[in-house]
Amino acid sequence: MNDFSDLVEMALADAGKISDNVVTPHRFRVNWIALSVGVAAAAMILILARVDYHPAAATQMASAAPVLQPSAARLPSYQASGLTQLVYNKRDEGLIYPAGPGEPVRRIRTMKRETLQWQDQHSGAQLQVSYPAEEVMLIPVSGQ
Repeated sequence: MNDFSDLVEMALADAGKISDNVVTPHRFRVNWIALSVGVAAAAMILILARVDYHPAAATQMASAAPVLQPSAARLPSYQASGLTQLVYNKRDEGLIYPAGPGEPVRRIRTMKRETLQWQDQHSGAQLQVSYPAEEVMLIPVSGQ
């Protein structure tokens, strides 16, 4: 027990000492000269590398050639021209008994690929989009 109290006394005696590699507020000094030189260099870089977002108007030269006015391109006017549905799987999943006093229904699941087509009336260009689709049909079944 005596050893423990000796260790506590030594730790308390060393608690007030600060090692040399610890920076304390009274040993911390700001090098104001280096800081001001760095800020001045950053300001000079920003001044010299500024970007001009509003360029000066280009000077126009007088010429005998007529000036061509650019015309706007005609926007495409696509109109739907077709829809194709390709069924690749159709299955009868049997009778389903819904909750409550309802009659049973037969569930039929259909897997298909739908393709939509559009055509531009002016240029004849075509656009086609295909995507998979799933359809579930519930058909009422009447029991007698």
